[in-house]
Amino acid sequence: MSQLSLEQIAAQLESDNSKDRMLALAALRNVPPEDAVPLIKKVLDDESLQIRSMAVFALGLKPTADCYPILTRLLETDPDYGIRADAAGALGYLEDPRAFEPLSRAFYEDTDWLVRFSAAVALGNLKDPRAHDILIAALDSDEVVLHQAAIAAIGEIKDVAAVDQILRFAQSPDWLVRQRLAEALGNLPTPKSQSALNYLAKDSHPNVAAAAAISLRRLAEQPDATSEF
Repeated sequence: MSQLSLEQIAAQLESDNSKDRMLALAALRNVPPEDAVPLIKKVLDDESLQIRSMAVFALGLKPTADCYPILTRLLETDPDYGIRADAAGALGYLEDPRAFEPLSRAFYEDTDWLVRFSAAVALGNLKDPRAHDILIAALDSDEVVLHQAAIAAIGEIKDVAAVDQILRFAQSPDWLVRQRLAEALGNLPTPKSQSALNYLAKDSHPNVAAAAAISLRRLAEQPDATSEF
């Protein structure tokens, strides 16, 4: 299929057929952000929730000056929790440090677990050390998926101070939690991380054991790192 021109994509986004609009959005994948974003904005209020979700996600991958205010507005005001969660995720992809505040508010104030999960993941993508307190709070949540998100984010921000708090999940009954722990510890060079990874490398679930082995290799590539602690 030949590549569509911007004019063709714009026309297709006006189609009454939702499949046409979806295909037009997908066609923006290789279009520069400054050309893509004005077209993405056409379908941010689409009647199809799936198209809206795609459009919100696309804003995170096509950074322009317009994207941040649009995404924060959606995160804070959209009535659909799925769109709020998409907006949180897209803000993480933008990696704009201004997103720390709205993502923090979303984590503490939004009542839907999916939005809080996306906010925690996005805070990890920002790699902002200020997220420490929020992520520790997520570890104390009743939601297992928040444990997964927080542990992964702690690894992303390389929050060595949180190692003791995440090690309590080494025997979590949820293997995905243990896998996220094994992955995160590879970014947290301390003697306790090394010991925990040796333990997780023998985990009964192959994904956990494989993640631990990879993280052990990563730590081995920084031989002096653990001597500082």
